[in-house]
Amino acid sequence: MNSDQATRIVLWNIDHSWLMYVLLLPTLAIAAYGVWRRVNKWRQGQPVARFDRPWQRCQRLIRFALLQQLTWRDRFAGVFHAMLFWGFITLTIATTVVMLDHDFGIPIMHGRFYLYFQSLFVDVLGLLAIVGTLMAVARRWIMRPKKLVYSNQATWILVVIATILVTGYLLEGWRIAVTQDPWGNWSPVGSLVATASMSMASVESLRIAHVVCWWFHLFLVFGFIAWAPYTKMMHLLSAPLNIYTGDLDLPISSLKSIDFDNAPSFGINSLERFTWKDLLDLDACTECGRCTSVCPANSVGKELSPRDIILDLQKLMNNTDLVSIAAQANDSDEDEPAVPLIGTSEALSRDALWQCTTCAACVDICPVSIEQFPKIVDMRRFAVMEEAEFPDTLQDAVSSMEERGHPFRGTQFSRIDWAAGLDIPEINQVESPEVLLWVGCSGAFVERNQKVTRAFAQILQHAGVSFGILGREEKCTGDLARRIGNEFLFEQLAKENIQLFERNNVQTIVTACPHCFSTLANEYPKLGANIDVYHHTTYLTKLINQGRLAVEPQDFGQMTFHDPCYLARHNGITDQPRQLLKHAATAPVIEVEGNRKNGFCCGGGGGMSFVEETPDQRVNRKRARQILDTRADTVAVACPFCTTMLEDGINSYADEQQPDVKDVSELIWEAISRRGIATTK
Repeated sequence: MNSDQATRIVLWNIDHSWLMYVLLLPTLAIAAYGVWRRVNKWRQGQPVARFDRPWQRCQRLIRFALLQQLTWRDRFAGVFHAMLFWGFITLTIATTVVMLDHDFGIPIMHGRFYLYFQSLFVDVLGLLAIVGTLMAVARRWIMRPKKLVYSNQATWILVVIATILVTGYLLEGWRIAVTQDPWGNWSPVGSLVATASMSMASVESLRIAHVVCWWFHLFLVFGFIAWAPYTKMMHLLSAPLNIYTGDLDLPISSLKSIDFDNAPSFGINSLERFTWKDLLDLDACTECGRCTSVCPANSVGKELSPRDIILDLQKLMNNTDLVSIAAQANDSDEDEPAVPLIGTSEALSRDALWQCTTCAACVDICPVSIEQFPKIVDMRRFAVMEEAEFPDTLQDAVSSMEERGHPFRGTQFSRIDWAAGLDIPEINQVESPEVLLWVGCSGAFVERNQKVTRAFAQILQHAGVSFGILGREEKCTGDLARRIGNEFLFEQLAKENIQLFERNNVQTIVTACPHCFSTLANEYPKLGANIDVYHHTTYLTKLINQGRLAVEPQDFGQMTFHDPCYLARHNGITDQPRQLLKHAATAPVIEVEGNRKNGFCCGGGGGMSFVEETPDQRVNRKRARQILDTRADTVAVACPFCTTMLEDGINSYADEQQPDVKDVSELIWEAISRRGIATTK
């Protein structure tokens, strides 16, 4: 047989096929209405620019939608989701090819293309889709992971998908069997069905079964198309759109500013105050539960569940006429929310919202680019700035920031006590300074972290770096204020610091605090700052690479490294700390469970280091347990909050061997000192 003649009869054995096109019209109309009503709800959100930089956005779409890169992080789910996704994409393309050939007369379903793609490739991908469906069924009905949402709707979706796929192969096999298709062997699954069917039924029986099954298959497919926009399958459209419109501004910790002069309210307590992208987020959710599974607060038994926050907001959106609310808002001067959010469910309770450490694990792992924790901060903003309600223990920190420029109320230390005896000048006394050493509140006022600041400053002196400090003029960057929701205080502190930078002609800043680093590097520029900012791990790596700093490895025993969230996940800095540890320590780093961008939070971010927690729900104790399980002698850290939180967590296991918790700069300075190159001051 000449392969160039390869093809098949379209609509074989089907009479009145015109009815298919009649049914297609209401099917598309129902589906289009379902999509339109969702889009119309999104449009009631506030404006935000998310269609700029189209090339970058197309790259995101290819990586995260087409190639499913984030989905693969859960290996089992990633495999079956990819099988289903690529299987249905292939089947859709194959159906389009048939339509173009049969209905529009474009002769493409012939020859080698028909054999290799339309027969063999499509058959194999369809089989993979069935396997993927069975894996999804096994996961949902047998494995039953806690993070999933179990609903009748999800069950029926899998049943319908499986039925569509199976009936498709029955139709193919029965056609091959009855017509004795000479090219049937190029469709291995269809050929197998044909062989099995011929041994069980007559040709006439198969012909009748084919007609009945064809119409059943058609009604099922059309019904699924019409039904999908009213179910979680809407994510087939909303998820790619959500990925395309994701926030391109790194890091993921960057939060939206508030226009205090024109904003009708500060923060968010109603759906219409969210941006349209926030509302799109709600419909993009696939209920996979990955965000909650990696949430440190949820993992220790707290109420916070990023997944349930999104789903509860989604339910509110489904039950709310946002179009009417928006119209009424335009005709009214009242600022009261039409449908309040905070406190309307367990997931949206005040307690749950205040348990977020802003570690961003939820945002980082979401396969469809939902921005969970920024919504939490938006609702915190309303609670703080509109209702003046937040945990009592945070009140002292806020009052201290307002009155003294730092959150450590009651401390007896000053901004410069840590530098006693080191002869460190203020920046305005240094001629042509290379960097400003930003000490940070924790580095100045927490006695344990003063040792870190001293060690880092001594390294800079040893390397011959020309640097200075702001001294008593330095104020909190406002990171704490912003994460707990006091945006007004953040902007006030930030603008005062920016004025200091301008007055002192500061060009480059280095700091040992990832929170300060992230705020200075990523959020201050939006307020007009023009500075280069280094975390001390990247700056020390730079000094070593330039040959300005020589370090000989020393024996600190077995060592592990804890990745700070605001360094690794928020800013992607994971290699430099490990490179420094290779210079400082003879033993290689033992990786702790949850490392690099998948690191587990110390529990101190988002203001939680200033919140009193119940002993059995402390995130730092769980992280300490993971660290103790490595049996390391030394725990290297690169964040002052991590230092104090991990020391506290490790000390709670008093009956076990206590490893030393040391900042990377302490280890570097100790290695230098042990060589006799320098004397510790």
